[in-house]
Amino acid sequence: MNDAKTYELQVAGLTRQLPLCPINDKTSIAAFIMFSDVELTIACATELLKKVPEHDVILTAESKGIPLAYEMSRQSGIKYILARKSAKLYMYNPVGVDVKSITTARLQTLYLDQHDLEYLKGKRVLIVDDVISTGESLNALEELVRKAGGIIAGRAAVLAEGDAANRDDILFLAPLPIFTEE
Repeated sequence: MNDAKTYELQVAGLTRQLPLCPINDKTSIAAFIMFSDVELTIACATELLKKVPEHDVILTAESKGIPLAYEMSRQSGIKYILARKSAKLYMYNPVGVDVKSITTARLQTLYLDQHDLEYLKGKRVLIVDDVISTGESLNALEELVRKAGGIIAGRAAVLAEGDAANRDDILFLAPLPIFTEE
């Protein structure tokens, strides 16, 4: 960490300076945003695809996981499905699961429509996200896979934040510390 209140992240052969963002008086997290960083998105997708198990479909949550899931899908030729943060008019019989994420101030719900649920049935589903921290978003995506009758092939992220780096049920490219003041 340096005086500019950033964290230097090295991942997938690249280096980025991440701004530190306070989540309360004593704790800050490093903001990892893949949006508009095409070089980083491509490199991370390439490296994650080398580590993940065989899968039939990729599932991510709206919105920060979208660039990664898209690029992994583009590189592998495997379809990706997006769990939306709100039920959309075009969705047929949407099914929702509640989630409380560390980066979101309020309770959210992730939705899949009936067509996506039917597509996941019996398929090996790779759940991907940009960062796994508390695991709440991951749990919500797993619940959607279970409701669909899919099989969780694996869980992958670019970064595992804080204690998530100690988990043995996720694949990730680099740990991301949580910053605390005494």
